[in-house]
Amino acid sequence: EQDAMAQAEFADKARLRGESGALLGIPLAIKDNMLIEGVQTTAASRMLENYVATYDATVIAKLREAGAVFLGKTNMDEFAMGSSTEHSAFGPTKNPIDPAYVPGGSSGGSGAAVAAGLCAGALGSDTAGSIRQPAAFCGIVGFKPTYGAVSRSGLISMASSLDQIGPMTRTVEDARLLFHIMRGKDKYDATSTDQELNKPKTVEPKKLRIGVPKEYFGEGLDPRVEERVRDAISAYREMGATIEEIELSHTPYALATYYILMPSEVSSNLARYDGIRYGHSLLREDVVLHEAYTRSRSLGFGDEVKRRIMLGTYTLSAGYYDAYYKRAQKVRTHITNDFHQAWEKVDVIMAPTTPTPPFKLGAMALEDPTAMYLADVLTVAANLAGLPAISVPCGTIKEGETEFSAGLQIMGKAGEDDFVLDVASLYTR
Repeated sequence: EQDAMAQAEFADKARLRGESGALLGIPLAIKDNMLIEGVQTTAASRMLENYVATYDATVIAKLREAGAVFLGKTNMDEFAMGSSTEHSAFGPTKNPIDPAYVPGGSSGGSGAAVAAGLCAGALGSDTAGSIRQPAAFCGIVGFKPTYGAVSRSGLISMASSLDQIGPMTRTVEDARLLFHIMRGKDKYDATSTDQELNKPKTVEPKKLRIGVPKEYFGEGLDPRVEERVRDAISAYREMGATIEEIELSHTPYALATYYILMPSEVSSNLARYDGIRYGHSLLREDVVLHEAYTRSRSLGFGDEVKRRIMLGTYTLSAGYYDAYYKRAQKVRTHITNDFHQAWEKVDVIMAPTTPTPPFKLGAMALEDPTAMYLADVLTVAANLAGLPAISVPCGTIKEGETEFSAGLQIMGKAGEDDFVLDVASLYTR
């Protein structure tokens, strides 16, 4: 609170001096896996419970330069592993629309903060849908940019080839504003790109070609979600757009591919938390090194993190690398090629963001943890292919006495982030 008030006071004085900035005085919330210098950054894990960041993530530095006020950190699934924000070491986040339900995850804290009106916008990270899925559950806008469009420097890594920072806001134009401030090449992130130099395409509704993949409307999709999404697609048809059913034949393998590649990268990235260099440590004079190492990781990591580390270590081990990891990389290429072929016929692809409305707290995390993996079934392919994708609210669904929004997902060609935002604006304006 003290830091946020000091930032707000600075912004007020700057305005009185006639100074301006794209975000001067605008309050934002930040997912707790992004570094803010001098601020505790935990990734919702006991492993980093007492870690204080020594520098700003690149996105934070850019937002700070634009005048943003950082209200604080938002809760998340530990190390971004989960789809409900129940896997936090500090307790679950609840959906502000109805506290009996989850807000989605892993960026559920950011989604809940925006939906509750606690901030003008928030940052999340998306590895398999962790911005878009909570945006759909909370009835807000969530945008995952093209892989590399926004620097990941200062983001606590989960799966480096899939992670992407993006905005969560109440409107598409707010998401665009934050994205434009954050994007661009960064010397601290070799995977970042000079995407702002790309010439954006102009959206003409009567020339717009929309692909609707049949694989996204199959078994497991709640009929109410399908109805709301198809109604939204019909709204584009009424604007003059051409709607075409397309085939993304390798989509059914996307989730299985992800749950081989992601744990493998998790196993590698989280090896650094060894209880020796930093993080939760039980190293003492009376404890032997091996015991300190194993006990620090055992007590520092939660069950879901351990589950993924073990799975990833297994798939990378001798004798299994070719059978699992290498084969999954080949399938990832096929999934990407499916999208390349689709772009020859259509400009964007539209589908549901999630197969169901929000589920109740404890319904999956406690009863069957692996069942929750299916919550990302419709969003994960965009991460595997590195595509820009946005979720926008598209009508309501009643669960008991509560009305939740369905999410319309719009995916575009890599590098055409502004085009995807423009297409989304046609529906939401």
